[in-house]
Amino acid sequence: MWFEILPSAVIITVALSVPIYAMYGLQKLTLGNAFRRNMDERFDRVMYQRDFRLTNNPYVMNGLDAVPDEEEKKEIEVPENEEVEDPKKAKKKKKEKPQEKTTQDQD
Repeated sequence: MWFEILPSAVIITVALSVPIYAMYGLQKLTLGNAFRRNMDERFDRVMYQRDFRLTNNPYVMNGLDAVPDEEEKKEIEVPENEEVEDPKKAKKKKKEKPQEKTTQDQD
């Protein structure tokens, strides 16, 4: 009869669904997160790398608060004729130069 096919249909359905549900546990075990991000397109890979670079965890939601401000990223400008290895020394030199000019003007 028609119901004789039910046991084999259930076995096939269970056998095909086991890997899908097993991946949840395997990814939770290996990645620390139950879900993987899609990396098929180049844009998705770039966004994964961006999120990993900003928060060291690509699965954390990133907003504008995760992007550092311009003030924090500001680089110290060094004149071309001077080579300064240490940024602290460059800051000191910048501070000293205006003071030297004011002392020369007073003389």
